Amino acid sequence: MLRALRNTALLLVGLMCAYASTAQNRPANMGRFDERKVHFGIQVGYTMSKFDLHYTDDDAVRESILGTTSYYSPGFHINQINDFRLGDHLNLRLMPGITLISRDMAYVWSEDYTSTHWKYDTKRTVESVYGEIPMEFKFRAMRYTDFRPYLIAGGSFGFDFASLFKNRNNNDESIIRLKPFDLRYTMGMGFDFFLPYVKFAIELKMAFGLMDLRVDDDDLYTHSTTDLRSRTFMLSFTFQG
Repeated sequence: MLRALRNTALLLVGLMCAYASTAQNRPANMGRFDERKVHFGIQVGYTMSKFDLHYTDDDAVRESILGTTSYYSPGFHINQINDFRLGDHLNLRLMPGITLISRDMAYVWSEDYTSTHWKYDTKRTVESVYGEIPMEFKFRAMRYTDFRPYLIAGGSFGFDFASLFKNRNNNDESIIRLKPFDLRYTMGMGFDFFLPYVKFAIELKMAFGLMDLRVDDDDLYTHSTTDLRSRTFMLSFTFQG
């Protein structure tokens, strides 16, 4: 994951430098676009999601499960952009949208447990479909011809339409239930490119969950963790006109 982030960052920096070098001697596109009080757009992107978790301190559970880990899995998101200009270098963005994410859980079982239990999972996937309302502040640097970098920070409220929270009949331990609501704080950076008829942006962002999503079912899978929070990396492309 770290290697992918590094390679993505290097690619973006290379694109930025190439674009800036070719734009130096051209008139600026959409010269007064950022002076508008309100403008709209759309954002689509790729996500990688996992759980931040704490392995249990319960000795009885540790005798059966030696470790629990979560790995990044791919997903997709699409948002509507409602951008409000607050100043020369500050905007407020409301971005309702849908995020489809998947997260993998891996379990390492003890030999004593596997020798007496033939039915056990070493991996489980938890899928969610979040309806989200992100609210973010966008801090814009000075514009350089047709290029402008920016930073973003804010938060997001989400409801999981695919949540199995109300599924009380989980006696076969076949699912991992999560709470349907989640709150996350976000931070990241982006690069605006002013094209002749549209403003295009590439954005990198991380979202960190503030709520424990775990539902306390009476099974080893649930009891192997004491805290389960979301973490998502997003590579996004925005179009505003």
